[in-house]
Amino acid sequence: MKFTRMGFLLIFFPEEHHHHQQHQQQSIPPKKSPNFTNTFQSSSNLLLGKAQSTISICLLLLFLTVLLFTLTTLPNTAPSAAGAASRRRLLLHHHQTVQTSSNLSHALQKMGALYRRGNKAMNDVVVAHVPEAVTSHVLKLFLRLFFRSSLAARSDLVLVFPARRLDFDDVVLHESDLFLKLLDRYAEEFNNTGAAAFDVGNFMKLNRKEKEIQEPIWGRRSFNYSGEPVDSNRPSYGSVVGFDVDELDPENSLSGFLDPVPMSLRRWAVYPMLLGRVKRNFKHILLIDVKEILLTGDPLGRFRSLSPESVLLKHISQPVSGKHGRRGPARPRQVHAGIVIGGAKGVRRLANEMLTVIVRAAMGQRKKKNPVTEAAVFNQLVGNGYFLKNVELVPASESALPELSQLGVGQLGVKSGLGNYSVVRRAEGGVQLCQCQLSPWMAHSQITAADLTFS
Repeated sequence: MKFTRMGFLLIFFPEEHHHHQQHQQQSIPPKKSPNFTNTFQSSSNLLLGKAQSTISICLLLLFLTVLLFTLTTLPNTAPSAAGAASRRRLLLHHHQTVQTSSNLSHALQKMGALYRRGNKAMNDVVVAHVPEAVTSHVLKLFLRLFFRSSLAARSDLVLVFPARRLDFDDVVLHESDLFLKLLDRYAEEFNNTGAAAFDVGNFMKLNRKEKEIQEPIWGRRSFNYSGEPVDSNRPSYGSVVGFDVDELDPENSLSGFLDPVPMSLRRWAVYPMLLGRVKRNFKHILLIDVKEILLTGDPLGRFRSLSPESVLLKHISQPVSGKHGRRGPARPRQVHAGIVIGGAKGVRRLANEMLTVIVRAAMGQRKKKNPVTEAAVFNQLVGNGYFLKNVELVPASESALPELSQLGVGQLGVKSGLGNYSVVRRAEGGVQLCQCQLSPWMAHSQITAADLTFS
């Protein structure tokens, strides 16, 4: 049975027919079912989509990581203030370099430089701005005159620079050190004899009216001043600090209205910030131009009994005769913007209004194309009663500001000195001081015109 079954199989599956079928199968490609093809394509598309999604997510995470890192390393400023932020970073680096070189500490709220910390809190402050053209010699002359005046015994001195300079730091530190040596030397003589070659009485008599010493606001706070009794034998003197305009006005507020912004105009944008931070510490303020004005006395003396809103301005002296010896036509009296004297409230209000008028004049300049000068804007402010309605302008019969070149040696004499004038103005036209013969070790207590020489 087994052999017969094998023969039956050989009859129904011949060899030629078998090879023919194999040949047909090899020549005709096998057909795949539609269901298998669709399934394979769907799987491939699904894997490709997942791969693309994974790559996109990775790229997005990488981009967000880089963006977050960039934002955390940059200062938190608006895009429009990118330039100001860059200037602040450079300025901070410059301040750190300057303070490290001069071994100076910060004056106020991590800003400024503390050249000398006074031994008591003062009620008055002198804010002296240093224009761009001021040299080390002019700054030295201003400091020596200030330290010799009685104003140094009653006020702090704040210097505002266009930019901090190492040579200016050296001048301020050197003159402050000389002044302290001068004060210590003659204070001992004053305590022993009641008089001294150098007049230190103003630095001594203030102590006799006080009971406790108040700590200055500049520099780091200390506990040494808490309830410390006043030593009547020790002279009193104020602090000397310095700022530059980029510290107090980092955004350069007037840059959108003027280009460039000179120091004479930008300082009015600095005053609201500076005076606003110390408004509770001082009762009287003096704004002064280091280049144009010289201090020879205490112009704040008469304001210590007036209201905090009072302000005194100085008029510029005018020539008496015309071209042929006759009196020229009457012109409105011009006030000098380099000197502002008054109570703390009045000076702050005037400074705020001056900044507003500068912006108004700068906006009008775009149409009229007239230059914006400090003298023109300041006189426009003073002549408009509406702007200064909250300021009490003090009328003064002798408010003219004399020029130093007009005060000759023969006219004054050696004994009269400059004691009759608390402030004087340098000559019109930029007269240069060639040598400063005013030595802090001079035995004369009064300053004479012969002490200053001109080129």
